[in-house]
Amino acid sequence: MAELVFFSGTMDCGKSTLALQMDHNHAARGRGGLIFTKHDRAGEAVLSSRLGLSTPALEVTDELDFWDVIVRRATHGRRVDYLICDETQFYTPLQVEQLARLVDEMGIDVYAFGITADFRTELFPGSRRMIELADRTEVLQVEALCWCGRRATHNARVVEGTMVVEGAQVVVGDTGAAREGVVEYEVLCRRHYMRRMTSHAARAAAISAEVLPFDLDVCPLPVRRDAEESERRGATPDRRK
Repeated sequence: MAELVFFSGTMDCGKSTLALQMDHNHAARGRGGLIFTKHDRAGEAVLSSRLGLSTPALEVTDELDFWDVIVRRATHGRRVDYLICDETQFYTPLQVEQLARLVDEMGIDVYAFGITADFRTELFPGSRRMIELADRTEVLQVEALCWCGRRATHNARVVEGTMVVEGAQVVVGDTGAAREGVVEYEVLCRRHYMRRMTSHAARAAAISAEVLPFDLDVCPLPVRRDAEESERRGATPDRRK
């Protein structure tokens, strides 16, 4: 029986690598499939992994109708047994519904891969709809790690070496060393995401280049605006709020 399966996780956890492996496994058994992606780090119409593997893919635009694409292929006698859909966080909710319809009405397996939440910890619309409709949601077992060694659970956006929490939801970038004028991403544990403490900021605050700060005094929580107002007026803010 066909399924809609959503494989989720943070950046750097091997989603695209698994997508490539699944396509290889199914094609090796004689199954016919199509690969779709959107905003891949390597450019348009390609599915790439950070391990250096890549394969041509069909680029998903907001106007693409999955149902029409598959029906057109079937009409011309081209068999489609499965779909590999990478970067599904960027798909529209309507496109996710089209994928679910292909599973239910045409018996096509759909394997979707994507990030659940953005750099503000808010769900992507495509991922939210995928979680709502998927037969199964699988969290990848390969854990991405924060610079402190803990399991990374959040995607942080870094601009010119500084973590930001405001801006457009979709800005294509990659994980790596921050460079001036370039948008990069870094995976962090919740503790260091909340403290806006990227690896770059940690090294800058470290006593020595070999020791990263773990002390809360070195990694302070962002001051809330109500606390700033109280302090400006000379009052002691209520920390229990």
